[in-house]
Amino acid sequence: MKQQSGFSLIELMISLVLGLIILSGVIQVFVSTRATNSLNQAIAEIQEYGRYITLRIQDELREVGRYDMNTTNIENSTDLVLESSFVLRQPVAIANDYPAMATLASTEGAGSASDELVVNLLAEQDCTGNRFNATAPEHLHIVNHYFVENGQLKCIGYNGRYLRGFSGNPTPSSEVVLLDGVDNMQIEYGLSADVTDNDGRVVTYVDASELSNARLANQQVVAIRLALLLKSAPINLQNVANEKVRLLSEAPVTLDKQHYYQVFTVSVALRNSLNYVGSAVL
Repeated sequence: MKQQSGFSLIELMISLVLGLIILSGVIQVFVSTRATNSLNQAIAEIQEYGRYITLRIQDELREVGRYDMNTTNIENSTDLVLESSFVLRQPVAIANDYPAMATLASTEGAGSASDELVVNLLAEQDCTGNRFNATAPEHLHIVNHYFVENGQLKCIGYNGRYLRGFSGNPTPSSEVVLLDGVDNMQIEYGLSADVTDNDGRVVTYVDASELSNARLANQQVVAIRLALLLKSAPINLQNVANEKVRLLSEAPVTLDKQHYYQVFTVSVALRNSLNYVGSAVL
């Protein structure tokens, strides 16, 4: 009868330890792969959202300050000459521009808070799609208000004729969400020199707090530079060091480790304002 032999206790313990080491390595690879996949997905989503919102913002801002009475079908229940002068000279709104809503204006956020943008243009509809009872394809004075609230970039549209105290639909549009996951928005405004002797070039960029003095100095906003800080859904980035980002000329913002962040910047020359400034005699 043959004697049966097996593993000794020491051999079993060594095998168990080796198995645990291998299993630990497999788990680490799995966790690392999962974290990498989550990060890659977050990056892809943020870049997709960033491309979408920058294209939309560019398209909408290019129309700021537009008022063309020669080629546009305009709803003519008000004085179009006065309306044209207002929109062309004041593409970006400041406080007290609108008698019906004096506080509606482009503002500089306190500290690192988001800025707000309020603009004038001639259009068929506002940023929400509201025509304010105008019959297509009639255009009218539109006021769009962009702001960040609760992590969302939003917009509200107004009938500019009502805001200025003329006839018009007094009810603003219901706010719409343009994009989720927006952590911050900062805006700078490119100013011309005195419009009576300037060719429309940007001579300096300022924030909204300086727009009132610029208007008194007969300067015109001819460009808008806007930066958005987009934030992903929560993911684990514990192996990434805390980073800081700067939006335009604002103080650096410290990012947390629970989200992926990316900054998108849009610079738009207001071609309607550029053409106006180049030939203006106020």
